[in-house]
Amino acid sequence: MGFLKGILVRLVTTAIAFWLATLVIPGIDLTTDSNVDKVTTLLLVAIIFGVVNGVLHPIIKTVGCGLYLLTLGLIALVVNGLLFLLTSWIAGQLDLPFHVEGFWPAGVLGALFVGVVTWVLGLIMDRD
Repeated sequence: MGFLKGILVRLVTTAIAFWLATLVIPGIDLTTDSNVDKVTTLLLVAIIFGVVNGVLHPIIKTVGCGLYLLTLGLIALVVNGLLFLLTSWIAGQLDLPFHVEGFWPAGVLGALFVGVVTWVLGLIMDRD
């Protein structure tokens, strides 16, 4: 039961972070008027983001570990921005009204913002 609660809390905190990103960062758009559609879209985008990060991020870190060392980890900003764009592209393929306009500034800043907000909300809301 605790495992499921942790997943649900992470899903909700990520969806909230995406919602806040659409309000704060220009170039990240959620184009629907219905609140039910907004919540559904944000939850689905949070799931897509979690799957993309869970599958691709470890592979990229393993394959590109030399670049991570060479850039002292700064390449992570580029990788996270690209994974954020990939999330937007997948959402578009699924006809979800969520769009990120480009790599810079929306993709990179969006990934940073969602990461920080999710981390802060995770501290506030006990995932365990």
